[in-house]
Amino acid sequence: PPSPFYNGAWPPLARSSGVQPRVLFGERGVFTAEQVRQAIRPKLYYLAHTGLVCLENTHNAAGGRIWPLSVAREILEVAHAQGIPVHLDGARIFNASVATGIPVSELVLGFDSVMFCLSKGLGCPVGSLLCGSREFIEEARRVRKALGGGMRQAGILAAAGLYALEHHVERLAEDHENARILAQGLSEIPCLSVTPPETNIVIVEILRGPTAAELAERLKRRGVLVAPAGAGTEARKLRLVTHLDVSREDILRTIDLFWEELRGV
Repeated sequence: PPSPFYNGAWPPLARSSGVQPRVLFGERGVFTAEQVRQAIRPKLYYLAHTGLVCLENTHNAAGGRIWPLSVAREILEVAHAQGIPVHLDGARIFNASVATGIPVSELVLGFDSVMFCLSKGLGCPVGSLLCGSREFIEEARRVRKALGGGMRQAGILAAAGLYALEHHVERLAEDHENARILAQGLSEIPCLSVTPPETNIVIVEILRGPTAAELAERLKRRGVLVAPAGAGTEARKLRLVTHLDVSREDILRTIDLFWEELRGV
């Protein structure tokens, strides 16, 4: 599935920067270095030049899929050989680190820029960080100002971010375990097909019975929030995410409610 970097950022990219993304499809969000090599446009005057390669780790739309480190490094080598920088959308990079045991510093090594989120698994009220060279960050600040961005008196949010980085990283393993328990419980329901989670995102396909939107609405009325995964009223997949505010008791209750809503389907 396409990354949310494409699905969510494409209209602003076209409007503000005049760039046109090219999507590479791979195995659950993971494409290969050879695909990147073939997608790089030749430097001809009548073609738009390839200016950036983007990866997302973990891959949101693919159910929290972790990029194999060896594949990411092969892509870095291919892109850098052509003088093309590589950006990492690492919104959930700490989930990838905790799940694999590989330090974040190693997972991001070689990328020209990295973004990670403080408000997802790390539990902050708001905030993301963009990291790169001093020159890159100075230009990013200039562009942010040109686009009307910037915050004042943001120290209280920075304090929350520091607290999260110091206290909420190792506990991501609890979210991963909750996701595994949730997936196992839902996989026993006959009308559901569940993709085994690698981190904290569970993708559930409804094989028969209600649509994703219908089941999501039923669960919402009973206090459980899930999101249809995919466009259209006939979408058959649901996306469930475990995080700091979801307890083991919440997981078990969710499994019970799924059973109640789908009994006999």
